[in-house]
Amino acid sequence: MFKSIKTSFIALILVGSAIIAHAQKKLTEGTLTYGLEYKLTDEQKSQMGGVEPPAELKVKFNNGLTKIEMEQGPALIGIISDNNQKTGLILVDVPVAQKQYAVKQSKEDVAKAMGDLPKYSDFKASGEKQTIAGYSAEKYTFKDDKGATLELWATKDLDLPNVGAQNYFPGLNAFPVKYTLTQRGVLTTTTLKAVSEAKVGAISIAVPAGYEETTMQALMSMSGGE
Repeated sequence: MFKSIKTSFIALILVGSAIIAHAQKKLTEGTLTYGLEYKLTDEQKSQMGGVEPPAELKVKFNNGLTKIEMEQGPALIGIISDNNQKTGLILVDVPVAQKQYAVKQSKEDVAKAMGDLPKYSDFKASGEKQTIAGYSAEKYTFKDDKGATLELWATKDLDLPNVGAQNYFPGLNAFPVKYTLTQRGVLTTTTLKAVSEAKVGAISIAVPAGYEETTMQALMSMSGGE
């Protein structure tokens, strides 16, 4: 049914993107817009069936809940994360087929999706600064669990609720605005482009009426994955 859209692989890549970061502009509700750049292998491109992953991502947040909405071919995908409870929900709506699917994500599912990330530590401010998305950002160096030295850009000008990259970068004590991570084998550079303070309304982790509950494995089968 979904041979042309490959929604599951792309959704798995973006699950981690819904977990952003804890960071002096205090906001409890709004929208973060990110630019995304990928380094994909030929195999990963094949898994996507020719569908390009999004170059821009909008993350709505309201206190500890976030929601990503995107289009992939004929499918509309929603990824909702409850960063307080560490659970999630993936929604796939295919209007042309009049089908709507929901995949609940338990704490174990979310942990598995995030589990391939290294452990980062030893964050040190470099003193080098630039403006990113209108905020003063500083470059930090840090180390992964293999001892490699890496770098990211972060700002202390934003104070957000628990919408998560403290899970990526515990101990940073700043909001990451540009960083590169490898998740599920995909190297992705994420750069903050804009922050909107406009209200986004309530975000719910409940399965909406009309959606058929399924599993990620079943969704992958529908989309031609394994």
